[in-house]
Amino acid sequence: MVQTDRAARIFKVLSVETRLRLLVLLRQRSLCVNALARRLGVTPAAVSQHLRVLRDADVVIADKQGYHVHYRINPDTLAQWAGVARDMLEGSGPNAPVLDSPGLVLKPFGGQE
Repeated sequence: MVQTDRAARIFKVLSVETRLRLLVLLRQRSLCVNALARRLGVTPAAVSQHLRVLRDADVVIADKQGYHVHYRINPDTLAQWAGVARDMLEGSGPNAPVLDSPGLVLKPFGGQE
């Protein structure tokens, strides 16, 4: 069964446009904070704060390269998140939720406990 709290945490991490823009850039190649800040037009401090959230969620991985830290996407986490989002939003897959009542009790498909 999809854990709605997990899906909510995923969507919260992805709910900030700057974080989404960071992920788009990092899908292309690994970059350091200053390079990300220049491309996004924000301060390095703002980028660092968003990267902290993404690191805590295990979406990006930090690699020390000399004096700089380069960030890259964690493809395993993104794949897991895609599955959770798909199950939650499309109602497909073995983990899709079924709402039982207005009380929002979730049950697996087929009414099994």
